[in-house]
Order: sequence, then C-alpha cells, then structure tokens
Amino acid sequence: MDDTLARRLAEIESAFDETEAALSHPETLSNPAMLAELGKRHADLRDVVSDIRRLRELVADLEDARSMADDPDMADMARDLADEIGDIEDRVRLALIPTDPADAKDVILEIRSAAGGDEAAIWAGDLLRMYERYADRIGLEIEPLDSSPSEAGGYDKVTVAIKGNGAYSRMKYEAGVHRVQRVPKTESQGRIHTSTATVAVLPEVEEVDVEIDPNDLKVDVYRSTGPGGQSVNTTDSAVRLTHIPSSLVVTVQDEKSQLQNKEKAMRILRARLYQLELDRQQSELAGARRSQVGSGGRSEKIRTYNFKENRVTDHRLGLTLKRLDQVLEGDLEEFVTALSADEQATRLAEGV
Repeated sequence: MDDTLARRLAEIESAFDETEAALSHPETLSNPAMLAELGKRHADLRDVVSDIRRLRELVADLEDARSMADDPDMADMARDLADEIGDIEDRVRLALIPTDPADAKDVILEIRSAAGGDEAAIWAGDLLRMYERYADRIGLEIEPLDSSPSEAGGYDKVTVAIKGNGAYSRMKYEAGVHRVQRVPKTESQGRIHTSTATVAVLPEVEEVDVEIDPNDLKVDVYRSTGPGGQSVNTTDSAVRLTHIPSSLVVTVQDEKSQLQNKEKAMRILRARLYQLELDRQQSELAGARRSQVGSGGRSEKIRTYNFKENRVTDHRLGLTLKRLDQVLEGDLEEFVTALSADEQATRLAEGV
C-alpha cells in the first residue's frame, strides 16, 4: 500500500470515528436535520471503513505468513492473503473516487427521430416502449412530459421523466444515437433500411440547483396541435419557453392546462441548463443534447439493433447480444451492468 493511499485511509477512518461520536452527542439527538445528515455520512463511510480495518488485519497476517515462508502451508496462505489484499485495495480505491453527483437524481429523457424519415419516428416510439418496459422491470416510474407524434406512427420527439432511486445512474448510458436496421412495414420489396433516433439523458434538478431569473425568460403561449397541424385544444395552453442568455427553447403542449405545461417546461429547462453548466465546467461541448447525440447521423451510433439477425451491438463495448426481441422488451440489464463495470474499471485505472 503506497503512502498516499495509507494517509487517505487514515483520514477516512478518523472522519468515521468523529461522525460516530457526534451521533451520540445530545446536541445531535435534539436536531433532526443534523441527525439525518450525520446518519447519512456514517452510512456512506461504514462499508469502506470496514474494508480499511479488514485490510489492516490482512496486511499484518501477511507479514506473519511471509516471516514463515519456509513452511509450504504458510507460503500458500501468503499467496491467498496477497490476493485478498489486492481485491480489497481495488475496492477501497474505487470507493474513494468521487461518484457522479447526478447518479441519485431522477431523469429527463428525450427521444428524437433522426435519419430515416417516417421509419425513424416509428423507431423513436419503439425506443420509448423499450425504456418504459425497462423502467417497469427495475421499479422506476415513467411520467410523460411532452410529445410530438408522427403521422406515420411513433414520435418526431418525445420527452418523459423517469423517477426512482438511482434513475440517472441506470439510464445515463443510453445517451447517444441508436441505429436500427430492419425492413419497414411500408417496404414492398423487402429491402432493409437503416434509421436512427437520438436519446438525451438529463439529470432532473430542483429549483435550488438551478436558479432561473424570470427576466431571462420569454414565455409564449399558443394552441396545441396534433400531427399534421390538427388542432387538439381550443385554448392557448401550449407553452414555449425561451431562455434568452443560453438560447435554449423548450415547448410543452401535452396538458390541457397552460400552468401544467409551463411547470413541465420549466423542469425540462432546468435539466438542460444544469447539464449545460456541467458541460462548461468540464470543457466539453456546450449543450447536453449536442454533446450526447451529435447530429443524429447513421455513423454516430452507440448501439445498433439488427432485426434480421435478432442482434443488438453496443459499439462502446463491442458487446453483441443475439436476443433483440428480449432487449426491446426492456431487458437492458446486461448492457447497463457491463457499461457500469467499464466505467468503474476506467476510474480505477486512473488511480485515486
């Protein structure tokens, strides 16, 4: 164990001991907010401190075993102890790397048809159904926010909220271009077409996370319309918000109430502004959707869904599953697990 890691582990153990002592202090017990905060900090540190203390015991045992290396049994024990120490050190190093602060947040999910015309809109609808089924499998809740249905079926654009513990940590890997290869129902000669839809995944934030000056907003109201301009509302209930400093525009028309549409539009705008600021801080491309989904071209894909071969390939991992039908029924867990493990391995390789 290097000196830098040893110092950090000692600091964490000390912080845990201080937190544990503070939890029993009369001042803490009479302050519910302080009690909750300290309780969360204690819970966050408990597992890693348990590993730290186990690691210290194992290192001492390894020193004893190596001092008796002439004994074959002790030599075998030393090898086993070294392996266990390596595993715990990796786990501790990973625990010390700050997690994405957005992981616990709910999600604003935007799906847009891209290359492929009507078939792209139908594909956007298929993706929405896939995410609805995935959310249902893992106990997350879907809330419709806004949609622009396509005359051919599916959506030109659809926006939903996905709510539940760790929603963003599960959904964030879906951001990007999703390419489908299949024979459209309208194709009389059986030719395979390639179409795409883009997915943006934004952490939903509260008003306290993103403060929006009302003077920076331009609010337009108009009558909601359906596919092809068909009127679906006789009142000016649809809302368009323009955030002047950033030029971000959000429109919502799904609800019959102007107030409800405005509230949903503000939620989407806050999520976009939050991601915009994160992108700025990280010196990435400005704008969450632009950084996540590119232009929507067929070559800018994170995943390809091939119907003829019942195959799905995630290009970030080179992982191919020969069960497209199950994936479209919401069975995304193998992709999510693999992408999460890849992210953790990358963070671990970068060191503490």
